[in-house]
Amino acid sequence: MAATKRGASRPGPISPNSSTSTKVWLFSLLLTLQYGAQPLISKRFTRREVIVTSSVLACEVVKVVCAFILMAKDGTLKRLYKEWTLIGSLTASGLPAAIYALQNSLLQISYRNLDSLTFSMLNQTKLFFTALFTYIILGQKQTSQQIGALFLLIIAAILLSIGEGSSKASSTDNPDAVVFYGIVPLLVASVLSGLASALCQWATQVKKHASYLMTVEMSIIGSLCLLASAYKSPDGTAIRQHGFFYGWTPLTLIPVTVNAVGGILVGLVTSYAGGVRKGFVIVSALLVTALLQFAFDGKPPSPYCLVAFPLVISSTSIYQKYPYRSKKKE
Repeated sequence: MAATKRGASRPGPISPNSSTSTKVWLFSLLLTLQYGAQPLISKRFTRREVIVTSSVLACEVVKVVCAFILMAKDGTLKRLYKEWTLIGSLTASGLPAAIYALQNSLLQISYRNLDSLTFSMLNQTKLFFTALFTYIILGQKQTSQQIGALFLLIIAAILLSIGEGSSKASSTDNPDAVVFYGIVPLLVASVLSGLASALCQWATQVKKHASYLMTVEMSIIGSLCLLASAYKSPDGTAIRQHGFFYGWTPLTLIPVTVNAVGGILVGLVTSYAGGVRKGFVIVSALLVTALLQFAFDGKPPSPYCLVAFPLVISSTSIYQKYPYRSKKKE
């Protein structure tokens, strides 16, 4: 793979001005609230009877609609219509879309079997896998501080696994169900998230693919992959027997829409502020989750979570604060 050009092919934060600064803070705040509230919202407004595939597909539809509206608003829709090619779309978005479709299904399963705070904290292991795959795919190295931060994150993940395996405060009384239907799917989803993130970074930095366009392409391709895989799956059978909206209520649209908007906000925060601000958003979201879980569920975190909580915060902050800076050669 060709080396990345210095200072050109790697997009960074947009030059600060009053308008851009306002957008950065607005998008960051909204994404923080979405990240932090999503697990609680999903558990509260999604009935257990809802078929996972139906909620994932509905989320992708809402996401595509939002992306098209934004492209029409900023005037890029006509230009993209003239420049778009199928080969370019599949090259940039095909594999990440398929990976994200599977990841979203795993996340939906985890939502139902982990408490909100543990879900948000354990979900941060995706940073480790993102760093791993960006090194493998893009050759991006890590500083010693970042490596130390990743080790802290692994320790936190282990503590959370131990705590969830023995805790009775989770959404089920069966510890095996917590592990195999909560922790394991979430860790697999984190691995897939890291791989897909590195592939998306390659597409935007090397292939120069537009953010909104990628959102649309990945949602459509991912939905097609999910439909194909669901044909002979239990979810596909359930949809054919009970209907696509089985178990849905009007309130089910709330987590679906919030999750879709969050997908759009991720692209906006990355585009306007870069990965560092997104990292701070993730940390802030943990605090939001803890506050909401205590406020609405009255459920204090387990002792293992209390130990892991500062580890997740410190490791995430250190990782974002000390990025690797290559030595420039003239």
